[in-house]
Amino acid sequence: MRAAATATLRTLASVRWPALPRPPAAPAHLGRWLIGLAAASVLAIGAYWFWFRDSSLVQVDTVTVEGLTTKDAPRVRKALVDAARDMTTLHVRPDELARAVSAFPAVRSVGASADFPHALHLTVREQRPAALLESRGGEKVAVASDGTVLEGVEGGRLPRVSLDAPVAGPRLRDPDATRYVAVAAAAPAPLAGEIAAVRERSGGDIVARLRGGPKLVFGDTSRLEAKWSAAVAALAGGSAAADYLDVRLPERPAAG
Repeated sequence: MRAAATATLRTLASVRWPALPRPPAAPAHLGRWLIGLAAASVLAIGAYWFWFRDSSLVQVDTVTVEGLTTKDAPRVRKALVDAARDMTTLHVRPDELARAVSAFPAVRSVGASADFPHALHLTVREQRPAALLESRGGEKVAVASDGTVLEGVEGGRLPRVSLDAPVAGPRLRDPDATRYVAVAAAAPAPLAGEIAAVRERSGGDIVARLRGGPKLVFGDTSRLEAKWSAAVAALAGGSAAADYLDVRLPERPAAG
């Protein structure tokens, strides 16, 4: 049986079968026409998309703004709403939003979230005040940790930093005051609201005075995180009644 099957296969293999006819080749102009059609379709879709994303069909008409606490909140909100209503939910322009609030130093950034087809939600991130600058003329203005002067921001229970002259310009330029602000800005949350003032004592060391607590001697602005950690640990360990707490060497804080 196996020998018969093998012989049959050999016979079939030796037969010269007639070649099957090839399918007719597509005309060359048909291929070019299909390529052109595909390219035209892509261009048409792209043109429609660019038209549609900026059309009135998706125009922003409802704008919500959150995150504002500055005194200038009404003006900031209006500037953002006016800018947003020139946009669509398919074409939000963050650079235009940033430009709209560039005159307000209290605004650090603006985030946008579109709700198709007509709503835009804006989240304002504000600069957080680190200290309150007080000039000899009585002027008071909040300042952020990076030295940005925050006009219109409430001072609250911020640490006081004294200046010889009023603040001029959008940023703090006084080198000594900049160091004091850096000390205040590095304070951990539990103590940030308890700092009455930051200044330099006669020996040249930076001192932060706590409300109802000791003076914290920092020396310079190096290793501020470690120095504040040492101060927190010492205060929690029973040094809150001391007159001063020296954390210039955070590994060996000294109370007196």
